[in-house]
Amino acid sequence: MGENLLRNYLEAGAVVIFSVGFSTLLLQSNLIKKIIGFNIMDTAVFLFLAAKGYIAGRRAPILTGPGGDPAQYINPIPSALVLTGIVISVSVTAFALALALRLYERYGSLDLNEILLSREGEKT
Repeated sequence: MGENLLRNYLEAGAVVIFSVGFSTLLLQSNLIKKIIGFNIMDTAVFLFLAAKGYIAGRRAPILTGPGGDPAQYINPIPSALVLTGIVISVSVTAFALALALRLYERYGSLDLNEILLSREGEKT
């Protein structure tokens, strides 16, 4: 067990980072802290994908000359997924921050519990 953990330290680190982000997302009531927790979880997923896509002793799939042995290169798909995920993560973060700003303008607070109490007061 310990030997596999040392060999897969990047994957284990990604799980720990994901756990930190997930606990932040669940335990905090401030919307900005929830968004930060979501970003921490995104980063952990990117680290995990990058770690799974890396193969020691191989090179990046950039061809500079004619042909080449495909066994010399790493798989470019995990790298492409990480790059696409980063772009999507930035977009979702910008949207979430814009929504948090609108909620702050309307309710005067970023605390989710206070916002829910204010909504209950508006309904009655």
